[in-house]
Amino acid sequence: MPGYARQAALAAARASESTPHSVELPAVFISSAFAQTAPAATATGGGLMGSLTGMLPLVLMFVVLYFIMIRPQMKRQKEHRAMIEAIAKGDEVVTSGGLLGRVSRLSEGYLHLEIASGVEVQVQRSAVAQVLPKGTVK
Repeated sequence: MPGYARQAALAAARASESTPHSVELPAVFISSAFAQTAPAATATGGGLMGSLTGMLPLVLMFVVLYFIMIRPQMKRQKEHRAMIEAIAKGDEVVTSGGLLGRVSRLSEGYLHLEIASGVEVQVQRSAVAQVLPKGTVK
């Protein structure tokens, strides 16, 4: 038996010994978790203002996330797209895989890079990571 129930049962047994004709029921104890009540709904600020105040941190986190992460990434993508569209024959580029070469031919989605004399590879335009200044590739 839990501690409170055992004490109540012992108290009831002692009481029944002293008074043989009266029967006392053991006291029932309610745990403190059940005894506490929830705060009233009107105490939270009520209605529309309470719900807006609760959503404010979430909205602020999204705004900060947009200005710190999403907006700069979109700006970099726009710059990369402009760089890829401006590539011309003879430009020296570095691919995302690390190939360094001179553009020999262009097509709509692909470039032909000359990485050594007589060695030409075909790569996607989107694989270009950087356009180098003229004279970098020797």
